[in-house]
Amino acid sequence: MSFRRRFLTPLLSVLALPLLVACSDQRATFEIKGSAHALSLIRVTGMPWENKAKYTVVAARMPDCMRRHALPDAGLKAKVEVFAPGNDAWILRQEGRLFVVETRTCEGFAKLDQAPEEGLGAPAGVFELRQDVLVFSPAPKPVTPPVVVTPPAS
Repeated sequence: MSFRRRFLTPLLSVLALPLLVACSDQRATFEIKGSAHALSLIRVTGMPWENKAKYTVVAARMPDCMRRHALPDAGLKAKVEVFAPGNDAWILRQEGRLFVVETRTCEGFAKLDQAPEEGLGAPAGVFELRQDVLVFSPAPKPVTPPVVVTPPAS
């Protein structure tokens, strides 16, 4: 048996293993009205020395539509905030950049040059890394103060 076959091939296989393990594909979902109506974020990382990841948002309102839209590459720990302006439109903020995506037909997706005049809408939550796992954290619900009813004076 040759030196190459006996030692070199297994050695190269073992050395290549960390390169294969380095790639990562993580997903998190914001369920709008159950899992059939949702926005999902996919984060794909490459080699360990890379400091950016590829991000994709998937808009879905099943069984009517589902579409994947590419966001720009961003930092490994980039957050994607989600805002709800209404009408099944969703504004995403990734490292200061704004995008709009909709879930009526799932086809609409555009980069916004600036925030809409009427504002971003109510915060829905944020896609973020927690302990190296991509999760969707819903925005806290606004607390409404209790209504105090005073009895009429007699």
